[in-house]
Amino acid sequence: MNNILQCSFKQFDKIINKEIPAKVVYEDEKVLAFRDIAPQAPTHIVIIPKVKDGLTGLSKAEERHCEILGHLLYSAKRIAEQEGLEDGFRIVINDGPKGCQSVYHLHIHLLGGRQMNWPPG
Repeated sequence: MNNILQCSFKQFDKIINKEIPAKVVYEDEKVLAFRDIAPQAPTHIVIIPKVKDGLTGLSKAEERHCEILGHLLYSAKRIAEQEGLEDGFRIVINDGPKGCQSVYHLHIHLLGGRQMNWPPG
């Protein structure tokens, strides 16, 4: 999954602010979800919090982030239902250089529409 998104966290901010286009599939007051520009599965959606609040990666999470972290996961479940992924899906959060994180604005990858392999490698 290295370098799936070839954009910076500033570009995520521009997507949130509707300054650059994205294929938005879900949005509420806290999160925005859009189709990945380099999909790794038939369904590949990126889910981001609208307010970063220092949350550049999961390893930077603090207790104050619990609400948004839960909301991100619940939103992923709702989006999976919306996308017809009743047979299953995968959630991926890359963290840090060795976790192949390429955008330092916490984001969740929702992957589905095909059989996932294990180990993910």
